[in-house]
Amino acid sequence: MKTGLVLASIAAGASAFAPAKQGASVSRTAASKADLEAIAEKANPIVKFYDPLNLAEADFYGMGSEATIGFLRQSEIKHGRIAMFAFVGYIVQSNFVFPWPQT
Repeated sequence: MKTGLVLASIAAGASAFAPAKQGASVSRTAASKADLEAIAEKANPIVKFYDPLNLAEADFYGMGSEATIGFLRQSEIKHGRIAMFAFVGYIVQSNFVFPWPQT
C-alpha cells in the first residue's frame, strides 16, 4: 500500500516537469493604415483616426510603412513604460524622507 502510494506520488511529481504541449500562436504586429483606421474607429468613435503628422504613411529607414508603424508602436510602448517607471520614482522620492538632515 505504502509503496504504491510512493510510486504514484513520484510519477505525479515527474509529470510536473514534462514540457506542456502548446498550440501554434499567431501574433500580428504589422499593420497598415487601414488597420489603424479601423482600430481608431472602434477605440474612439467621436475622433476616429487622427494623424496630424501623417506618420502612418511615413517610411522610416526605407523599410515600408508597415515596418514604420511597427517601429512606432514598439517605441510608444517602450517610452510609456519608462514614463511609468519615472512616475513611480517621483512618488517614492517625494514620499520617502530620511529622518536625519540632508545637508
